[in-house]
Amino acid sequence: MMKLYGYWRSSASFRVRLALYLKELPFEYHPVHLVKDGGEQHTPEYRKLNPAGLVPTFVDDDVTLNQSLAIIEYLDERYATNPLLPSATVDRARARALAYDLACELQPVTNLRVLKYLTGELNCSDEQRTGWIHHWVTTTFTAFEQRLTETAGDYCYGDSVTLADICLLPQVYNAERFKVPLDNYPTLVAVHDRLQQLNAVQQARPENQPDAQ
Repeated sequence: MMKLYGYWRSSASFRVRLALYLKELPFEYHPVHLVKDGGEQHTPEYRKLNPAGLVPTFVDDDVTLNQSLAIIEYLDERYATNPLLPSATVDRARARALAYDLACELQPVTNLRVLKYLTGELNCSDEQRTGWIHHWVTTTFTAFEQRLTETAGDYCYGDSVTLADICLLPQVYNAERFKVPLDNYPTLVAVHDRLQQLNAVQQARPENQPDAQ
């Protein structure tokens, strides 16, 4: 049985859950609380699985992987059901580019440890932290909306769910959580709303995880 160590509200954990449910792959979920008692990701036991002290960590027999995009591509290459990337080389590259806009450009500057550093070491106020989040979400979503007008069908890239959609969902969840206005992104919102109709997406949503608070 595959194992996923994650946190219910982690964007990276959300991405891997989405891939597993979309590909209909059974797995055991092991919560790692990122806040309680200073963060369970810092315990010696978890650091043996992931020296960086981040989530997710994925285990499949003798394979242990840590980075969400690497985990998803591993799943897509090893398990043929419901592929998450197009078959043509150029289409795969374009779908990846959309995914990386979100997972590599936006998510790293708005994740928990960055936000904690802003309000801790840099002594930023909660208002400044919120302004930081709004700035980077707006900057990224403005460009992403323009890209979607060229690539979107039912979903981010054509009419099949791809890695790009998997990366979009957690970032919209975070944008809504921090009350970032989405009125200027009609294509993005339409894609997101269609994705919500999928059972796999509902299964993977943060509030539906056993460790949700």
